[in-house]
Amino acid sequence: MKTIYDIQQFLKKFGTFIYVGDRLADLELMEDEVRELYKSQCMSQEDFQMAMLLLRGEIARMRDKNEGEWL
Repeated sequence: MKTIYDIQQFLKKFGTFIYVGDRLADLELMEDEVRELYKSQCMSQEDFQMAMLLLRGEIARMRDKNEGEWL
């Protein structure tokens, strides 16, 4: 997995479509789903680590962006 899009495609394989209209909320829900799939042994440790790294990085960028808008 190299992008958020790759994570979305991976989740679709398990019937998980996440879209609530808020990008930050979408990313947080994806993080929860990835964590559950890993706990269920439906994904490798390598894929789990890469997915979490990508999601946490994007979540941090979105939070920084949102804080900048409020200042």
